[in-house]
Amino acid sequence: MLNKYVLIVLLFVVWMLFLDTNSWLIHKELDQEIKELKDNKEYYIKEIVKDQKDIKVLKDSNELEKFAREEYFMKRDNEEIYIIEYEDSIPKK
Repeated sequence: MLNKYVLIVLLFVVWMLFLDTNSWLIHKELDQEIKELKDNKEYYIKEIVKDQKDIKVLKDSNELEKFAREEYFMKRDNEEIYIIEYEDSIPKK
């Protein structure tokens, strides 16, 4: 009689851990996915805060002009721009 119950309990445990739709393995995968999503959420929250600071700074016309000149090489009509590249800053093919 004892063997019969042990076998039934063992089968139940195996079924619940590995074969059921809500098995331990699936829960483990879902927990890992939740962890990754939380990490992504933290990263994007930091990026949003950084971008909000940048937007606040760019509301000043002098800062906006500086940003446009540095990032997009914009210039005034009466100016010339010379871009100097050093050998160590040129990507190798």
